[in-house]
Amino acid sequence: EEIQRETAYPDGKVEKVLKNGCHLIFFPNGTWKKVGSDGKTVTITFFNGDVKQVMPDQTVIYYYADAKTTHTTYSDGLEILQFSNGQIEKHYPDGKKEITFPDQTIKNLFTDGQEESIFPDGTIVRTQRDGSKTIEFNNGQRELHTSQFKRREYPDGTVKTVYMNGQQETKYVSGRVRVKDKDGNIIMDTKL
Repeated sequence: EEIQRETAYPDGKVEKVLKNGCHLIFFPNGTWKKVGSDGKTVTITFFNGDVKQVMPDQTVIYYYADAKTTHTTYSDGLEILQFSNGQIEKHYPDGKKEITFPDQTIKNLFTDGQEESIFPDGTIVRTQRDGSKTIEFNNGQRELHTSQFKRREYPDGTVKTVYMNGQQETKYVSGRVRVKDKDGNIIMDTKL
């Protein structure tokens, strides 16, 4: 673009006004700033390679050169961080966070302390504030982990519970109940 006007300031700053209305400001430390002809689009390229863009809608896009990370802040408060390894984090104004890992696992962190992870194979793990977990497998099985037991529910209705003392209880759809002690010895079996 053709330069319409150029001004050098005593502090070493140089401002160039282009015919298209853009302003370029060069600072002595190597940082430079471009103000678009609309007066609302601003790009600052820092001496260390970082780049900050402010868009007309007040969206701010900041690129951290050393970390190869982009941090975008929208006017509604949503923040999105994109890391060089492919991880993407969304920080919502209400405090919720959603992290997409490079393997496409998605983790949601809720403001009430609950967490949810969705794995590429369809498995979903939900963790409550008290530490208990529910795992939903893509084969229809479910597991519940608490401080007292781990329970697996099968699609056919069978439920197997392993208690913290090692005792196991299996309830079958037929009504049969089998209980084993911590060493695997059957201590009760109601074969029907």
